[in-house]
Parts: sequence; C-alpha cells; structure tokens
Amino acid sequence: MAEKVLVTGGAGYIGSHCVVELIEAGYQPVVVDNYSNAVRGEGNVAESIRRIEKLLNTSIEFHELDLLDRPALEKLFKKHSFSAVMHFAGLKAVGESVEQPLRYYRVNLTASMNLMEVMQAHNVHNLVFSSSATVYGDPQHLPIDERHPVGACTNPYGKTKYFIEEMIKDHCKSEKDWNAVLLRYFNPIGAHSSGQIGEDPQGIPNNLMPYVAQVAVGRRPFLNVFGNDYETVDGTGVRDYIHVVDLAKGHIAALKKLKDNCGCQVYNLGTGKGYSVLQMVKAMEKASGKEIKYKIAPRREGDIASCYADPTLAEKELGWTAAFDLERMCEDLWRWQSMNPTGFTNGVPS
Repeated sequence: MAEKVLVTGGAGYIGSHCVVELIEAGYQPVVVDNYSNAVRGEGNVAESIRRIEKLLNTSIEFHELDLLDRPALEKLFKKHSFSAVMHFAGLKAVGESVEQPLRYYRVNLTASMNLMEVMQAHNVHNLVFSSSATVYGDPQHLPIDERHPVGACTNPYGKTKYFIEEMIKDHCKSEKDWNAVLLRYFNPIGAHSSGQIGEDPQGIPNNLMPYVAQVAVGRRPFLNVFGNDYETVDGTGVRDYIHVVDLAKGHIAALKKLKDNCGCQVYNLGTGKGYSVLQMVKAMEKASGKEIKYKIAPRREGDIASCYADPTLAEKELGWTAAFDLERMCEDLWRWQSMNPTGFTNGVPS
C-alpha cells in the first residue's frame, strides 16, 4: 500500500508541483484546498489537480476544505490514515500582508494550529512545512545559511511563517515522537515541463516572474520595477530564484528525512545564486523572444536589497541539490504562460 500524504494547499502553485512529485515517487497524495490561490475546474475539482490526473493518467482524492473549518478537518483525519502532512496552505502576498496584517495572522496561524492539533489527536506526527526565506528579514550576511538569525521579519507574511516555525519547534520539543522538516524557500519560479501546470496568480501578480511572463504574453502592458537605487549590480533587487520542480523534489527528500526520526530540522531550498530584477527581465526576453517593457517605480515597503541562499546543508543532509539553471526556469515558465495565456481558466468552460 502506498503511503498516504495529506497535502494542504495542494492545488496551488508549489503544492500542485509537489503532488506530481509525490505520485511519481510512489506516494498517494490526498489534496485539500480552499481555492484562495487556485482555480475551480470541472466536477468541483481544482483545475491544477484535474490536469495532473490527465498528465499522469491517475486519480487524485481532492477535497474543498479550509483549515479554519476544524470539524471538516477532523472528519478527513477520521477517514484516512496519513503517514505525513505537507503543509502549504496559507495567504502568501507580502504587500497584502502589510495592508491586512490581522487577516494574515488569523488565517495562517489558526490554520496551522488547527492542523497540528488534529494531527496530534489522530497520531500523525510527521510534518513538512512550507516556510520562507522571509523569516531571515534583512540579511545580516550573504549567502544566508540556516544559522542566520530569524524573526526580524520585514512584513507580517514573514512573521506568520516565523511564528508557525516556532510553534512547530516548540511542539516537537514537547512531543518527542514528532518529526518536522521546515523548508525555507527562496524564490520559486518556472513550471512543469509539460506546460500543463504553473503559477496562475489570482488578480494582479505579487511576484516578479509571473508578472514578467504576463507582460511577455501581452496580458499586461509593462512591469513596474520597484526601486533601482539598491546597492546591487544594477540597483534593482537581487533574489535567489529556484525552479519549482527542484523545490518539489526537495519536499520528497524532506519526507524521506522524516523516516530517520529527525526531530525538527530546518533547511534552505535555493540555488545559492542571486539575480537582479533586470537580469531576470533579460533572461525572460531571451526565453520568450518578446520585448518586456518596464518602468521604474518607488521601492515597496518591506522589500530588501539582496537575498540568496547557502543551500549546502540541504545538499549534505537531504542529498538534494537544485538541478535547473536560470535559462531552463525561464523556458519552462514561458512554455506554461504561452500555452495558457489566461492561466488555468484556459481549460475551464466559462
């Protein structure tokens, strides 16, 4: 029998790519999502999940479920015996979190507490948590390793990730049979090579590369570059971009690590290389063959100049390393965007 893994927020960008990798690694994912970052498809199944079923010629159990709905969560855990949980569900826009901090604290923290309490009640003690490099705040040194101080976050979104990490660490200390791997992502981009699933932001994209891709495909007239006076190679913000499929493979490595009764462990998932906004624009122009118009805009509140990973701990302890280069990331992103100019709604009858 394949091990059942609950995937919260599994219809979203990163979650859906992890569902593909789980199936290919021989696990049986059970996916829950509340559609806050996903598109509803036919038969009341998320469009991303429907496409994965078709792509891999399989069926996936999917439930529309909000982690704030504790009774629904209890019901799901009564029905299934999960070997582990991958927790992606949560609100995730930095700018929005600055404008709506209470909403971010309520949704992200309550959802995680509900999940962990229900896991505890049903003797499910293995967790992979989708964290973020935002927990590091403004970098005190580069590259950022896991020993870098955390908690001085520059926005409420980052603080929710930090608080959830602390909750998980404290819980693992008090409950010795718990194992958790906290994965601090840098900047996931790209898409599955099939072009069938990818990042499809609802409304105006909050992240750079989906916005750039939408400019390239003609959905948006130009890109706003927030700040060109940072102390970086060309004055624009530098980030560590990682292919979403590499990131997903990191989650499979984390699941395997849980088998070692590892307690609570933290790993960066990044490439160790930083690229500026304008370097990313040029790389996307090359991949798409399109001109990407941009305008310089004021800095955004909560943004930092540079952030890139030291990923050596994940290489050493998880046996994981990022395989795809920037060119491949942009090629896969362009394939997804050009095949799906309006995102997942391309495949959904209006």
